[in-house]
Amino acid sequence: MINVRSFLVSQALNLSKDFLQFTLANPKAIDEPLSFNIDEHTDVEVWDTGVIVFEPRIEAADASGGAVKSIVLSSAVHGNETAPIELCNSLITALLTGKLVCRHRVLFLIGNPPAIHNGTRFVEENLNRLFSGAHSQGEGLVNAERMRAKKLEQYVDRFFNSDKTNGSRCHYDLHTAIRGSKHEKFAIYPYRHGKPYSQEQLMFLSACGINTVLFHHEPTTTFSYFSWNNYQAEAFTIELGKVMPMGQNDMTRFISLKEMLCRLITGKALELDTFDENKLNLYQVNRSINKHFDDFEFTFANNVENFTSFPKGYVLAKEGGQDIKVEAPNEAIVFPNANVPIGQRTVLCLIPANDYNLD
Repeated sequence: MINVRSFLVSQALNLSKDFLQFTLANPKAIDEPLSFNIDEHTDVEVWDTGVIVFEPRIEAADASGGAVKSIVLSSAVHGNETAPIELCNSLITALLTGKLVCRHRVLFLIGNPPAIHNGTRFVEENLNRLFSGAHSQGEGLVNAERMRAKKLEQYVDRFFNSDKTNGSRCHYDLHTAIRGSKHEKFAIYPYRHGKPYSQEQLMFLSACGINTVLFHHEPTTTFSYFSWNNYQAEAFTIELGKVMPMGQNDMTRFISLKEMLCRLITGKALELDTFDENKLNLYQVNRSINKHFDDFEFTFANNVENFTSFPKGYVLAKEGGQDIKVEAPNEAIVFPNANVPIGQRTVLCLIPANDYNLD
């Protein structure tokens, strides 16, 4: 028996071909999965608000050669980081209209639709600090972001574990940064627990126009670490420049990234360069500085860019009557933010990568 409401909702999405508009116009409309197909080559399912899956039919997937990959592309984990949202929506529209035909499985996640509505990073709590079970830690702490983080984990689990082909897995969690950066686009490679980093993935990022990568030094509660640690997906947090209002992003800055994602999704040859570390800026996290007192403050200006370097002994911050100084001969900073709750990270301090394994 046809569920009339589900049929009408899926028809509305089919007609609009704009998944972002559909998501924001119907924040509570998807209370059960919707499904339809595109020209007999792709099965589409909408699992929830902002959650859409493209599954190639077996005969279509076989045309790409080799095993079918499972690709997760997430955006809007922070609602005001609009460039990744617009980029992913353009890919979804291209798939819905048949301009792109997927040869690999793709899960798109629009992480925090209420925050997009608000034009804010989050509504109550930073969603990208709530994965790997952090959403359920802390007695009595319940909010929409925590519930969403748990659901997003479930969708990633469902997507990866429903793959019957044993193909490779990847997850690119797309963001933009609060402040400018000396390296406009960069990626964070989650902590690997001693396993080597992928040369192929590093060169894929380079082909996307992302030639700066920092290797994290410890487990985190970010979305990308969740996918690596639980499913061994090649996963990255990717920063694509500075936060801008919706519709004001210069999308020409992401041409290389969009081209490579299209190639990846459609099974075209990636044509990657041979690995060459001289083409990359590789950093490793030397330490993470957490906030312990309400009076925590940085000594540098709010417009200091990511990857700005400071010499040994320089006072980076002050709190509780103590100076926090640069420990290495030079440390570069990323993601400085003093306005976080006590116990959370205020900044990452980086040094040039000198201790990493590649495969």
